Amino acid sequence: MIGKLVHYAADAILISAVLAGIKRSTGLSVATNKLDGDLRSYVIKYLSIGEWVVDQGISYMSSSKYFERKR
Repeated sequence: MIGKLVHYAADAILISAVLAGIKRSTGLSVATNKLDGDLRSYVIKYLSIGEWVVDQGISYMSSSKYFERKR
């Protein structure tokens, strides 16, 4: 039971990170302004977790010798 819960939580975080990456690379984002009240605040918090995960990944990769920035 706990294993499935952890698995679903990890999947949810990965989906949020993918949505954050799409937002950064294309500018497309979830239309939270069309949601009502509490649901809007929960979705915004959920999406901010993905932004944080992407930021942490970028920070790690920027300081690693195994990744390089190509422009």
